[in-house]
Amino acid sequence: MFSKACEYAIKACVFIAMKSLEGERVNLREISTNIDTPEAFTAKILHQLAKKDILSSSKGPKGGFTIVKTQIDKIKASDIVSAIDGDSLYTGCALGFDTCDANQPCPMHHKFVDIRNDLKVMLDSTTLKELALGLKGGLVFLKR
Repeated sequence: MFSKACEYAIKACVFIAMKSLEGERVNLREISTNIDTPEAFTAKILHQLAKKDILSSSKGPKGGFTIVKTQIDKIKASDIVSAIDGDSLYTGCALGFDTCDANQPCPMHHKFVDIRNDLKVMLDSTTLKELALGLKGGLVFLKR
C-alpha cells in the first residue's frame, strides 16, 4: 500500500517520537537498528522529513534527530505519507492507470474510492503521539 520509503518514514518517525517524548535525540545508526532499515536509505528519508519540518536534525557529536514534543501530537500519519509519497495514495488508480475517474473508471474504481477515503480518514485521525505511545507501552512493534 505504501512505498518502501514511506513505510520506513512512518517507522522512523514513530521511533524518533518515542525517544523525543523521553527527551532523547537519536542518531541514524540507532534509528536504522531499531526499525531494521538500511542506513543510507533511511538517511535519505530522514532528510526529506526534515525538509518538510516533520523532524529536526542536527550535526555533530551530540547531533541526531528529534521531533519537538509539542508537535508530536499535532503530526498526523497523513503528514508523513504526504511528505514521502505525496497524495497519489488518495488519488491514484487501484490498477495504476494514468486516467481513472468516475467518467472513465477502471474495473475497481468504484470500490476503491471508498477504501481510499477510509484510509485518508484513518491517516488524518492518527497522531504520531498515539503511535509512539503504543510503541513505548509495548503494544506495537517496529520490527520482527
